[in-house]
Amino acid sequence: MFRSRSKEEKALTGKVTADLSTQPRHPQAPKGRPTPKRSEAQSQRRRASTPTLDRKEAMRRQREARRADLARQRQALATGDERFLPARDRGPVRRFVRDFVDSRFFVAEMFLPLAVVILVLSLIQAGQMQTIATMLWLGVIVLIVVDSIGLSIRLKKQLKQRFPNEPKRGAVAYALMRSLQMRRLRLPKPQVKRGERP
Repeated sequence: MFRSRSKEEKALTGKVTADLSTQPRHPQAPKGRPTPKRSEAQSQRRRASTPTLDRKEAMRRQREARRADLARQRQALATGDERFLPARDRGPVRRFVRDFVDSRFFVAEMFLPLAVVILVLSLIQAGQMQTIATMLWLGVIVLIVVDSIGLSIRLKKQLKQRFPNEPKRGAVAYALMRSLQMRRLRLPKPQVKRGERP
């Protein structure tokens, strides 16, 4: 029990430990290094968890970074720069959809001015004005629906031809929302003129 080991036994245990180092360690086996003292472990944890900056400085830097990102995004919306556009406006499919909508005239983009005119007409109490205003409402809504159906059919056909392997999910809804906005208020700004095919 307390006798000294022979050279053969020492060599044998050396081989066994060399073989074990290449194998994964059993969870119950000793880890091969001393456990650190509690004070050492706590100081290491504190050093890892304490930020290099104080809280106010970190918040200030975060605000500045956010401000810079928003400024870049606004610039990209004005110029059409793909790198800094929001995720919903990025990609070749979305760019084509924007150009497709911007190159045509849609009744839907005149909806707001027409709505104001019709509303004013409906407030006039003279004779048949309210009936005329109601008929105008119906006419505008029917024109917008027909126009939107035509837009979605033509756009789906063009997207199938030009981007057969690209994901096109949400492209038609994106086009319909863009067609509802007045041309000068659209973001990203239109990059093509009316009548110019994308």
